[in-house]
Parts: sequence; structure tokens; C-alpha cells
Amino acid sequence: MPLSRSDLLQSQFDLTWSLLEYHLDRLEGEDFLWEPAALCWTVRPTADGSWVPDWEDSEPEPTPVPTIGWITWHIGWWWTVTIDHARGRYPRDRTEISWPGDGEKTTAWLRYLRTEWSAVLDGFSDADLDKAAPFPWTDEPERTIADMVAWVNVELTKNTAEIGQLRLLRVARA
Repeated sequence: MPLSRSDLLQSQFDLTWSLLEYHLDRLEGEDFLWEPAALCWTVRPTADGSWVPDWEDSEPEPTPVPTIGWITWHIGWWWTVTIDHARGRYPRDRTEISWPGDGEKTTAWLRYLRTEWSAVLDGFSDADLDKAAPFPWTDEPERTIADMVAWVNVELTKNTAEIGQLRLLRVARA
């Protein structure tokens, strides 16, 4: 029996998540803030104990190499905002999404977001997938919820590959 589009997107997400989970299970605390190059974007502690990401509104040239900490913050940021949009909530601003800190807190945060996203996906019927996407294409009404879900899957796949490559490089250089 053929899969529905909703089931296909969920299956694709589950595969992508399993790839991320492979790396999350192997990350060590020092992996998160390891800087692989002189020009890096990372997350930095503030005086109050919170963490803030390096950020510029337009990407600098040359592009900084992100740390795993920065990438995990980035995943948390776009995923939180996407979940807000999908649930009809006012989306939080980038500055409201802070990195949780050490590896265990960060992996727990990402696993929590996975659970939240899976619940969102479970609520989409094939008819829902044809509705206009509220995010990330606010000015492109022809983009659908299916496009949004596919974007999440691709963005997570890209970020997973970045995390995996950084983890492997750090281990290789140790």
C-alpha cells in the first residue's frame, strides 16, 4: 500500500533524526565549543550564565565556520520558530532562543524539539499539507505546509552533516 504524503514526510524526518541521533549519542562535552578554524561562530556565556550565539544580520565574507554549539543553537532556533508557526503561536524572536549550555542539556533540548515536531507532523493530514505555509516563506503564498515540512527535513539533514563532520574532524585531530 502506498504511503500518504504525510507518512512519507514523517518517514523522511525519522530517517534524518536517526542520523542526528547517531552523532548526539557520540558527542562529548568538549565537542560543542571546539573551534575548527580561526574564524568561527560559536555560543558564548554571558555574565548571567546564559549563552548567546555569534550573529550578524548579513552573513560575513568569508563565512565563519560554526561550532557544534552554534549549529545546535541554530537548529533549536529555526525549529522552535517553525513549531510556533505550525501551532499558530506568535513566533519567538531569534534573541529569545538561547543555547541551553552543556552537552546533556543541549541534546535533551533537541530531543524535546524532536518530540514536539513529531506531534506537529502527526497532526497534519494530506489536506493540511496543501495549505499555505506560515514559515519560512512569509511572502510566498504558493509555498505549502508540505514545503515547510520538507524544508525542516532538509535543513536538519544539512545541520546533521555539519555536526557529524565537525565531530569527526575533532576526533581525528585529537
